[in-house]
Amino acid sequence: MELIQYLPQVLSGWNLTILIAGTVVGLLLGATPGLSPTMAVALLIPFTFQMEATSGLILLGVLYTATVAGGAVSAILVNIPGAPANIATMLDGHPMARNGRATEALHYCFISSGVGGVIGVLVLIFFTPLLAGFALRFGPSELFWIAILGITVIGSLGSTSVLKGLLAGAVGVWISLIGFNPVAGTERFVFTEHLQGGVTIIPALIGLFAIPQVFQMVEDSRRGRGKEAFGMEQRPVWTSVVYNLSKVRALSIGSIVGTLVGLIPGAGGQIAGLIAYDQNKKFSKNPEAFGKGEPEGVITSESANNSMVGASLVPMLSLGIPGSPTAAVLLGGLLIQGLFPGPDLFTQHASVAWTFMGALLVSQVLMVVFGLYISRFSKYVIRIPKHHMAAAVAVLAVFGTYSVQNSVSDVMIMMTMGCAMYFAMRFGFGPGPVVLGIILGPIAETNFLQGQMLGQAMDGTFQYFFTGGINIFLVALCVLSIGYSIVAEFKVRSRQRGQSSGRTVEVKS
Repeated sequence: MELIQYLPQVLSGWNLTILIAGTVVGLLLGATPGLSPTMAVALLIPFTFQMEATSGLILLGVLYTATVAGGAVSAILVNIPGAPANIATMLDGHPMARNGRATEALHYCFISSGVGGVIGVLVLIFFTPLLAGFALRFGPSELFWIAILGITVIGSLGSTSVLKGLLAGAVGVWISLIGFNPVAGTERFVFTEHLQGGVTIIPALIGLFAIPQVFQMVEDSRRGRGKEAFGMEQRPVWTSVVYNLSKVRALSIGSIVGTLVGLIPGAGGQIAGLIAYDQNKKFSKNPEAFGKGEPEGVITSESANNSMVGASLVPMLSLGIPGSPTAAVLLGGLLIQGLFPGPDLFTQHASVAWTFMGALLVSQVLMVVFGLYISRFSKYVIRIPKHHMAAAVAVLAVFGTYSVQNSVSDVMIMMTMGCAMYFAMRFGFGPGPVVLGIILGPIAETNFLQGQMLGQAMDGTFQYFFTGGINIFLVALCVLSIGYSIVAEFKVRSRQRGQSSGRTVEVKS
């Protein structure tokens, strides 16, 4: 097998050094709120200009996978996702930390990331030609229904009811429409010049998650809870490994969903993590535990967003179609080295291709080892007084937002959305549905408009969107997802009413 043939090149002195350095740097960059994997890879592309093609691609690929896993650190410890892919991890990771299980949550994060990452890379190695052909079957109609399926997940994410979740998601979709129409080029909902460029994901992500957290820290500090902090428990790594690997369903759902989403061009890790989280919650015997510190939520989310990494490179290496925004940046790094995707990459440049994929496989092991080691020092983060942490997070929020486009408008948008979210959370609304709406809105709109034009040129718009095996299957999933969310909420509410009535009877007696 070609991979075994080129494995010694992966473990050679220089390439191994790049693997280790890229993993450590990627974990640290990923843990920085607002510094997404896409931005991290883009920032390091200039450093690969003078490197050999193999070494340059190894650096970018390892950085990609490590930043996705590293983003879970801030999501778990400070309730701020390091990247959009870690939004779902935060839903149960931070409650686990607040319950005195921060070390446990970090262990599950890196172990499940390694498992999902290995599965994604194995898919990349063994099924590239087959799955690349499958990815080509997804046109505008299929991508539109994928986005709608993601939107149906909104109702159960971080809000106190399905209705509030859907309403928050609808607000997110509306926010995503601000700016210019992608087809007609006309302005929409541009109330001020600061909104002419629309609302991009990084300002929205930082504003919705970081700023309410800053206000909460300041509020806790003023009320005398500034020194109140959750502890980092002592937990053997082996115990976490055994427990993590025993959650076969959570790992399987996360890895399968992550792989499938990664194969679909443009979807990204944030959709993989959220869809996998929602599906595992629906299959769980105790769905009401999710969002309150359920380990399976962390395991599913992290295995999904890391299995997506390898799968997103399948269409990129075979067809030149990136499966995620970060894969698109990585494609640029490939072209800069004079390498072009396609069959020739595996024949004329076999050494580069197979060494790169072998390095991705080895990097998963390094990511788990260094991730678990770094998690031991996370206790210093939570010991920082809350008013100091609030100031540090606020500075990072402004810096991270401004650095994306060097735009003061982005900073103003970030602060406005953060203030609004802080008050909305008092009424039971969560930031997760809003962010998901902002992410999925452009995907749904662009593919709907493209599909509408194609449908008008063919048999009609309705036939284009509602015919074909994949379309019908995705529509059925959307209906089932909405129906299940509603039924599940009614069951939870009836169970809560039964428990409260039982407590009332006990008091009376």
